[in-house]
Amino acid sequence: MNINKSQLKRLSKDTNAVQSSHKMDFPIKVLQIGEGNFLRGFFDWMIHECNKQGHFKGSIAVTQPRPAGRGKIAEVKRQDGLYTLMLRGFHQGKKVEKTEIISVFSKVIDPYEEWMEFLALSENPELEFVVSNTTEAGIKYQPIPLEEGKPIESFPGKLTAFLYQRYLHFNGDAKKGLIMLPCELLERNGDSLKQCVLKYSGDWDLPKPFMEWVDRDNLFLNSLVDRIVTGFPANESEKLFAAWGYKDTLLNTAEPYHLWAIEGDPSIEERLPLQQAGLNVRWVKDLTPYQMRKVRILNGSHTLMAPLGILSGLEEVKQAIDHPEFNQFLSNAIEKEIIPSLPFDQNEMMLYGESVLERFKNPFVHHLLADISLNSISKFKVRLLPTLEEYHRVKGRLPDCIVRGFSGLIRFYKVNEMKGSYIGKSFSGKVYVVKDDIKTIEFFREQWLRYERGEIPLRQLIEATLSNQYLWGKDLREIPNLGNELCRYLEGMID
Repeated sequence: MNINKSQLKRLSKDTNAVQSSHKMDFPIKVLQIGEGNFLRGFFDWMIHECNKQGHFKGSIAVTQPRPAGRGKIAEVKRQDGLYTLMLRGFHQGKKVEKTEIISVFSKVIDPYEEWMEFLALSENPELEFVVSNTTEAGIKYQPIPLEEGKPIESFPGKLTAFLYQRYLHFNGDAKKGLIMLPCELLERNGDSLKQCVLKYSGDWDLPKPFMEWVDRDNLFLNSLVDRIVTGFPANESEKLFAAWGYKDTLLNTAEPYHLWAIEGDPSIEERLPLQQAGLNVRWVKDLTPYQMRKVRILNGSHTLMAPLGILSGLEEVKQAIDHPEFNQFLSNAIEKEIIPSLPFDQNEMMLYGESVLERFKNPFVHHLLADISLNSISKFKVRLLPTLEEYHRVKGRLPDCIVRGFSGLIRFYKVNEMKGSYIGKSFSGKVYVVKDDIKTIEFFREQWLRYERGEIPLRQLIEATLSNQYLWGKDLREIPNLGNELCRYLEGMID
């Protein structure tokens, strides 16, 4: 039976699919700054799980960090704070497909239209946490004035005003400090957020006792989040809505895998019982092992496969993982080169490596290699170069897979400028676009142009690349035999 999309009612508290268990009446314990897909597919799902099991018994007040989020926050209001989340993929070898209506938002505020209502939230005695995801650029200091009654666009600025209102309302009560849990993909995100808040406090001449209260009685926890949230499935939404009998403009999708590592005292679990709900959350003393393994194994694998994959005519991560040769290449790189270069428990690293490969196989995640290839040079510098150097230091030889990937990276930047874009060609002549900072791309374009004109041999092109301090921050010619190995691989990658 065909159902006209216009006949379907929007998801709301009155929708038949919403059970009584979703109509919760919990106090607001969390202020969430960020209305986007990630938090709704990660943190909000976690709170929903906790509430279902009777552990947290708290709700969330959600607001958007930027004026551009007004449309999405309005949608959240129209749907009474409800949305559907689909978890799809593989977990521990088993296929997972789970759909659920998430009900955690009890208050939705647009701070640019309801600034005083936003500040009034700070006076809630039951509020305990502030969770954010405003992109890496969100936790950034920008000089701005404090004007009474006027909304502040900066996220750290908003938070400073919010905390000051709370400080005044509770007369500096040490027990009314909040726990900040930033989820931005920024190293030491909690430390950075705290620095911004204190900087704004100084700029605005806020009282010294307030700044001491911020420093002493509030926690700004560093954390690392890990889950692929794929957002609204546009190609299949109408079919899903027809099957469910309602439409949901906030429909969200994510992979089953999730990890939240938080640098904080495990006693916080009593107030935020995520582990009790069976969630993969770790309260740790040091985030370094979690950050390093994610950057080196997960992100490193992405950066290793993208240039070579595009040159080979592949378009998505799953295509690469389904390709027998690429699968073996990535497996060898992870198991024999990246993991042995990490100074952590090897068995634990192997388990994480296996989970990464399983996540890459997810048929519901269409992760484009072109997107991963953005700024590949700086990514290689952070994600793969440390492995190359450490492997050589420990083993006394070069890691073959990573050197091959490095060669593919150099070949990937063999481009010509066309109408403002930098265009390269795959091994079969397929066109692709390289996106990076202009200085980086122009360096490679000039080197390859000189090579094609016969002005320099391939070895000189490689030497110029390795010695470029702008690219690497050091002279890579000091790594024994690297130039020779790159030359050997590149000779097989050019016409």
